[in-house]
Amino acid sequence: MQLDREQSGGNIIRSFSAGELHINDAVFTNHVIVSTDTIIENWSPQGIMNLSLADFSEVLSGAPEVIVFGTGITQTFPPGALVTDILRQGIGFEIMDTAAACRTFNVLTTERRNVIAALLVR
Repeated sequence: MQLDREQSGGNIIRSFSAGELHINDAVFTNHVIVSTDTIIENWSPQGIMNLSLADFSEVLSGAPEVIVFGTGITQTFPPGALVTDILRQGIGFEIMDTAAACRTFNVLTTERRNVIAALLVR
């Protein structure tokens, strides 16, 4: 999937395919967390079904309006307890495949929303 939308300033996700994510001019092959001004490389959750609030601690510290969670090639829902824990903090939590999460992140950043994307690349 190629993304060509331009935006001024900040991180922009250029493309995603299974195992490879292009943000700005960099290529990532491991899971990442990205905001408009930060990229956390080598995010290492231990599988979707084992996710907990601790896996999102770096994300939560930025007090985002919404977390866009990209689950890889297919949409897979994490444990309900995780979703509940994040929503209780007043943060939106959108779950979608990574291609959709990349598109959503780019759109929300052009709207100047405080969004963070947690992206599984494989």
